[in-house]
Amino acid sequence: MAATLTLNVNGQNYTVSVPDVSMPLLWVLRNRIGLTGAKYGCGIAVCGACTVLMDSRPEHSCVVDVGSPVGRKIITVEGLAADPDGRKAQAAWIAHQAPQCGFCQPGMLTEVVGFMKSGNHGASIRGDMGHVCVCGIYQRVRKAVQSF
Repeated sequence: MAATLTLNVNGQNYTVSVPDVSMPLLWVLRNRIGLTGAKYGCGIAVCGACTVLMDSRPEHSCVVDVGSPVGRKIITVEGLAADPDGRKAQAAWIAHQAPQCGFCQPGMLTEVVGFMKSGNHGASIRGDMGHVCVCGIYQRVRKAVQSF
């Protein structure tokens, strides 16, 4: 059923029209709002490339329907620079040269920030977090995560 929804993404309200509220949030973020940091990888919440924060908790936006986050605060990788934990994680990624091709990095960074917001830091966060990375940068990510 077609609907018009207002989503709070990275501190800004966006009003979007969707053909059906069961449409994945990922497609709305990328194709309606223009935030392309979250990536489509598997479509079944396994790879983590689509991870965003919803009320500070990591969620796979490929399996979250767009009607679910109405009234919640969504943060994408594009919004991390405005967040103290996001800036800390980004600085660690750079210091430990974690980025490679960049496909999986937005989801990894976003998930790490969610863990930080729940009180987990450093060694209490698993370095690979279950994300799939074909470049194999898991050791660099682990070092970056363990540095804060």
